[in-house]
Amino acid sequence: MWYAQEYGFYDEIDPADATLSLQTAAGPLALDIAGFQGIDAGSSPIRWRACAQLAEVPGDPIPYPDATPLIGPRWFSCFDAVQIGADLESGAATAVLGQSDIRPDVDRVFALYPDGRIFGWHQFNEKNPERGVMD
Repeated sequence: MWYAQEYGFYDEIDPADATLSLQTAAGPLALDIAGFQGIDAGSSPIRWRACAQLAEVPGDPIPYPDATPLIGPRWFSCFDAVQIGADLESGAATAVLGQSDIRPDVDRVFALYPDGRIFGWHQFNEKNPERGVMD
């Protein structure tokens, strides 16, 4: 069971296939990234994680309230959810919206650092709390 949870369901995302974008006041903004590392799994909409470096930090991304980085598998070492969460709380990083409803009731969220580091994950949203997440 441990192996299945830690390794079995995850696939690495080919950096050549990686495209990231943020939501800004003017609309979606494609990001110029380097050093991309990412994972995903078809078994759950919230297993996606990404780490990258931006060529330029965008000036007007839409903030994301209540961002909660989700812990990923230990072997995906570029993504430290505990540190990212602490940096969001301290203001060392800013949570921003990547894409609303990337899957039903799931948003893509990024932690953006002033030096251009960016870390992403999928998070259940609360847009329809009366409906429930699994409807």
